[in-house]
Amino acid sequence: MSEIEAIFGIGPLFFVAAFGVTLAAGFVKGTVGFAMPTIMISVLGSFLSLEVALAALIGPTLLTNIWQAMRQGLGNAVQSVLRFKRFLLIGLMFLVVSAQLVRVLPTGVLFLSIGAPVVLFALAQLFGWRPRFAPERRSFAEAILAAIAGFCGGLSGVWGPPTVAYLTAMDTPKAEHVRVQGVIYGLGALALLLAHIQSGVVRGETMPLSLAMLLPAGLGMWIGLQFHDQMDQERFRVATLVVLVLAGLNLIRRGLM
Repeated sequence: MSEIEAIFGIGPLFFVAAFGVTLAAGFVKGTVGFAMPTIMISVLGSFLSLEVALAALIGPTLLTNIWQAMRQGLGNAVQSVLRFKRFLLIGLMFLVVSAQLVRVLPTGVLFLSIGAPVVLFALAQLFGWRPRFAPERRSFAEAILAAIAGFCGGLSGVWGPPTVAYLTAMDTPKAEHVRVQGVIYGLGALALLLAHIQSGVVRGETMPLSLAMLLPAGLGMWIGLQFHDQMDQERFRVATLVVLVLAGLNLIRRGLM
C-alpha cells in the first residue's frame, strides 16, 4: 500500500484524477457560480464509491461557496439570506432528511435520481427554455423547487439545477444571482456536512481526501473568477450546460448499469 493510499484511502492514480476533476470543477464554479458538486459527483463517481465521492466534494463545496457568498461583502450576503429565507429553510429541511437515505437507497436509484433531472434541466436551458412564474404562484413554485433542491442535495450533494431554475424564473439580476447561489449552496454545504457526519459518510477515513481537495478547488475557483470578471458570461453558461448534460448522462449510464 502506497503512502497516498494509506492517508487518503485511494490509489495514487485515483488521487491525481480526483485532483484534476476538482480543479476543473472549481474553474467552472468560478466562471458561472454553480456545477461544482454536479461535476465532482458524476466524474468522481465513475472511479470512486458513491460515499467516498460524496465525502470528497463536501469540503471543496463548502469552501468555494463561502468565498462566492462573501465576495461582495457580508452585508450583501445577509440581505440575500433574508430575501430568500423561505427557499433556504425548506431546502435545508429536505436536505437533512434525505441525507439519511444515502445508505438505504440502491446506488443505481441514486445515480438515476441525480442524472435524469440534470440532463432535462440542462437540455431545456440549451434549447431556450426560461421558466417564468406568475406572481400569485411564486410562493408555491419556490416551495416545490426548494424541496427538490434540498432532497437532491442530501442524496448527492447536487442541488444546483433546481436552484438555478428558481433564480432564473425570478429574474434575479446577474450579480445577485451569483451571490445568492453562493449563500444558498454555502448554507446547504454546511448542512450537508453536518447531516453526513450523522449518516456516517463523513468520518475519519473519508475526511483526509475531502481536505486535500480544498487546494485544487480553491485554485480552480480563483482561475474561474478571472474569466468570470473579464469574459462573456453567456459563453460560459452555455459551456457549463453542455458539461451538465454530459455529466448527467454519465450518471444515468451508471444508474442503468
